[in-house]
Amino acid sequence: MAGEYKVKTKKLGSYPFVSVVFSITLALFVIGLFGILVIYSQELGRLVRENVKIQVYLKSTVQKEDRRVLEKQLTQSDFILKDSSKQTLVFVSKEEAAKQFIEDTGEDFKKFLGENPLRDAYLVTIDPEFHDKQKLAEIKSRLEKMKGVFQVYYVESLIESVNKNIAKIGMVLLGIASLLLLVVVLLINNTVRLALFSQRFLIRSMQLVGATRSFIQWPFVFRAVLNGAVSGLVACGLLWSLLRYGHRRIEDLQLIENSDRILILLSSLLGLGIFVAVVSTWRAVQKYLKLSLDELY
Repeated sequence: MAGEYKVKTKKLGSYPFVSVVFSITLALFVIGLFGILVIYSQELGRLVRENVKIQVYLKSTVQKEDRRVLEKQLTQSDFILKDSSKQTLVFVSKEEAAKQFIEDTGEDFKKFLGENPLRDAYLVTIDPEFHDKQKLAEIKSRLEKMKGVFQVYYVESLIESVNKNIAKIGMVLLGIASLLLLVVVLLINNTVRLALFSQRFLIRSMQLVGATRSFIQWPFVFRAVLNGAVSGLVACGLLWSLLRYGHRRIEDLQLIENSDRILILLSSLLGLGIFVAVVSTWRAVQKYLKLSLDELY
């Protein structure tokens, strides 16, 4: 009796699942990791900007009532940072300033001067929107015209340096992100096309028995949606686990965390995985539907 052989038939749209999902997941993880780096760099820049303060020194003749009026004016100014979670206006008395100076330097200047030459001051946190050389100069001019203000001081060179460095870092990260996104899209596209290569003869067989293009395409599209969704979810899960691990090891990371942006990034990765997988699959199937029998070989 002749041996029986079982011929394994391919199902329409059943190209390798694990290899495709692994490749797409890896690509999405890489771009997601870089996206998180971009988010944290932006938040770090924001944190640096929000810590830029202007020092408003008061005249020695200022009375408490005048100081309260001045404080109200500063609080209502448009250039002050509006953030209820932070002290954007801090009063530092000359006694506190002297005590801090002595602690920092170890020298008690009041002993040989016989008095405290320092002045009461307000530390004003400036909104990042006003971190422009011209705007800061206007703010300084406005403050010095207020009653009771002796002098306004800020480190101009430091603010300019911060602005330039943040702009440079932003441009570099944007360029790398654009290039990386292109590479990821091409990688996913090539992965899907290689996977569909094994299905080219099955696609032709379906054409020969009279199947319509839409009937042939939809199983592949459905599989692409599934592959993209699974890959996106796995990549998001890995990134989220990495973030939690990083926060446990480095507590200061919480200072520059932006949960809303990270959630948007993860959602975008899921959408990107599905979109690129579907488009790549659609194009590849269209290509094999148009090829002649000779070209399939």
